Amino acid sequence: MKFTKKDLKVLNKIIISRRDVRGNNFIPKKISKKKLNCILDSALNAPSVGYSQPWRFVIVNQEKKDLVYNHFSKVYDKSKELFKDKPLYKNLKLEGIKESDINIAVYYKKSKKNVLGQTYMKRAGEYSVVCAILNMWLTARALNIGMGWVSILKPKEINKIFDINKKDYKFIAYLCFGYTKEFYDEPELKKLGWKKKKKKNNLILNK
Repeated sequence: MKFTKKDLKVLNKIIISRRDVRGNNFIPKKISKKKLNCILDSALNAPSVGYSQPWRFVIVNQEKKDLVYNHFSKVYDKSKELFKDKPLYKNLKLEGIKESDINIAVYYKKSKKNVLGQTYMKRAGEYSVVCAILNMWLTARALNIGMGWVSILKPKEINKIFDINKKDYKFIAYLCFGYTKEFYDEPELKKLGWKKKKKKNNLILNK
């Protein structure tokens, strides 16, 4: 299969338009099973080291959502101490657990056998899961559905909530999906002046 310049333009537009959506932007509109399956299918088509396909997904029910939110609230309050020099931090909305329609916890399934390509780079399997997450993010955006990645969480506590054995699985991400009021023209933290976008020339190491 060959793609056209038009296809590349659309892909670039989706990539550039991807946003990390927070609770102040989600609206109470349901995501259909068809669209949820489309997002999950895109994850299954991600590259994985040794074709291991180590990703596992937990579709979170309301009871567990509430438990995750309560845990987030506690650790978020503690994290404020780390950013005392940035007054903006305490005013940021950093999750959309309750406001979003669907929450998905993403895990890495540890292998008990040797995995091709993972002999020396042990975390390559985890990186594969992150590739699947990016596929989900871009597919959601193409469906005009927002996604937010909640990272102010303690994996140990999340495992307790979902009764997951850390010997078999590793917590990678907690994702919130939902329709939005709007998609910002720029990343929210850039708009708020949290950080400036880095230039390409400063990101290339000349060795």
